[in-house]
Amino acid sequence: MLVIGLTGGIGSGKTEVSRLFIGRGVPVIDTDVIARELVERGSPALSEIATNFGDDMLTADGTLDRRRLREAVFADSGKRKRLEDLLHPRIRDRVAERLAELRAPYAVVVIPLLVETRYPIPVDRVLVVDVTEERQIERVMVRDSVTTEAARRIVKQQVTRAERLAAADDVIANNGALDALDEQVRLLHRTYIAMAGAGD
Repeated sequence: MLVIGLTGGIGSGKTEVSRLFIGRGVPVIDTDVIARELVERGSPALSEIATNFGDDMLTADGTLDRRRLREAVFADSGKRKRLEDLLHPRIRDRVAERLAELRAPYAVVVIPLLVETRYPIPVDRVLVVDVTEERQIERVMVRDSVTTEAARRIVKQQVTRAERLAAADDVIANNGALDALDEQVRLLHRTYIAMAGAGD
């Protein structure tokens, strides 16, 4: 089965692109969803987060305080590395399990940090959802209700647009209308079906 790694910067439109693939019957595995599953209340990963970062990372009902953890690792690259060391191997293993269960010409694995991660998930092709930095900042401001400066800091935490594009086998430009996005996904879907040898 052909495995497509879908990535893109924050605010690029990965979720919308994923929906368009799902609408065509393509199985999509989202590593952000898996990460949330791994830190559910009572999970081994959540217990390790509390041990490594402190019990104040948990809410009163024993669930993860995502905002507090995000703030802690955002401000400290050492803590971010420790969190990645804890979660990324587990995410990689869970993706492998899910892929092994699928029977399809190809599957899409959404990996926001595909270019950055030190624990790569094996994929056959890298599909980058590309957007200008200005559009990213606009979308982050709207989505997260933050200032321009805060949105710019978030965007700057990730690899550059040029680095992401250098890693791409395929690119979807998402600076325009939804119709244009859908057309690009339609064409890529046909390409991937052909690559997988599954006919049209």
